[in-house]
Amino acid sequence: QVQLVESGGGLVPAGGSLRLACAVSGQTFGIGNFVMGWFRQAPQKEREFVASIAYTGISILYGDSVKGRFTVSRDNIKHTMFLHMSNLKPEDTALYFCGVSLTTTLAERDRNNYQYWGQGTQVTVSS
Repeated sequence: QVQLVESGGGLVPAGGSLRLACAVSGQTFGIGNFVMGWFRQAPQKEREFVASIAYTGISILYGDSVKGRFTVSRDNIKHTMFLHMSNLKPEDTALYFCGVSLTTTLAERDRNNYQYWGQGTQVTVSS
């Protein structure tokens, strides 16, 4: 079993910053060099791709709405992925999820290619 736990969400004013973390635990030794990703879901909306990073950190993708404002990184020793969010906007308000993909070695934007998910951490940006 593989477990993912997100942290770092909260309430922040527009223009502010937050750093999210996603810690992977459990039988990580058995799943190889996995890709990780961040997605978000606002009420009554589809889960939206935010960012993804391959195991080596060389392959990285961002959603169009966050390019230039968000930065994804990972610490493979600690099995943790981070999302540094700056210049936050009210439209960034959502429940942020992290996921693990075992079906690719490159950063991945399709949520259907992720096999493990965390429970999410809420980010609320006030105007």
